[in-house]
Amino acid sequence: MPEQVEGCALGRGWFTSNLERHLSCPTVEARGRTVRQVLDAVFAENPRLKAYLLDDQDCLRRHVNIFIGDRPVEDRTGLGDPVSPDEDVHVFQALSGG
Repeated sequence: MPEQVEGCALGRGWFTSNLERHLSCPTVEARGRTVRQVLDAVFAENPRLKAYLLDDQDCLRRHVNIFIGDRPVEDRTGLGDPVSPDEDVHVFQALSGG
């Protein structure tokens, strides 16, 4: 069970169907004041998802984008962008190729 953080945002994490093809990642509710805290709560329940989203330095992979509501994450290294109460965090796996 993820650690409960007092006074934190409770939002939904949305994952694209691209990720779902490789790994079960349904929409979830997670608590955290930052993107990092929200993701850590998600990873506590679904540890395999971490390798798809973060590299070996715990930074967001180049092919992954995260939006908090309608704004893109700016801190791709520390994932310290704030998450307000009841904001949704959308995780996208970018597609490339033709």
